[in-house]
Amino acid sequence: MDSSATKGLTLYSRAGVAYRFDPGALCLELLTTGGPGPYRRYEVLHEPADLAAWVDQSRLTPTPALDISEAEVADLRGLRDALFRVIIAHTRGEPHLPRDLEAINEAAARPAMAPTITPTGKRQWAGAPTGTHLAATVARDAVELLTGPFAHRIRTCAAEDCHLVYVDTSRPGRRRWCSMEHCGNRHKVRALRARHTEEG
Repeated sequence: MDSSATKGLTLYSRAGVAYRFDPGALCLELLTTGGPGPYRRYEVLHEPADLAAWVDQSRLTPTPALDISEAEVADLRGLRDALFRVIIAHTRGEPHLPRDLEAINEAAARPAMAPTITPTGKRQWAGAPTGTHLAATVARDAVELLTGPFAHRIRTCAAEDCHLVYVDTSRPGRRRWCSMEHCGNRHKVRALRARHTEEG
């Protein structure tokens, strides 16, 4: 899993209210950009500028200045969709599709973004990273997550109408919601209303 400092993704509810979502891993952050099948309607990665905007919000620190081609955006969408299917299957205890694992492994086998230390002790990215380097970095993060100590903590938000996926890195391992300020708060409000109805 990527251990860089989290900048935090800003997502929006159906009512247009902004809330912060930290899925706990770089590869899971990518799943917020769209996905296969019914998730296609949430697609936001249409061109290089869209991918650059996602990278700016991601946990990659500092934000890398990427040279991204249209073809690399399409490749990253394909990787994301494969990741989406593998991770959802993982949360359900279902087998992974071989072609999806192959897509992740192929991307992970390519050169990834390399962090370096500047003479002043700051962190930066080596060379001129591309969209392909980014895809390799995301894929390697996914391999680490799915084969690491938190693999059993990958979950889908407990809200029936929310499909966001996160890894519960909290010490007690009791996280249920994508975000306490969004789905967690909605649950509290509903529970409070139900209690008032019963008491009334």
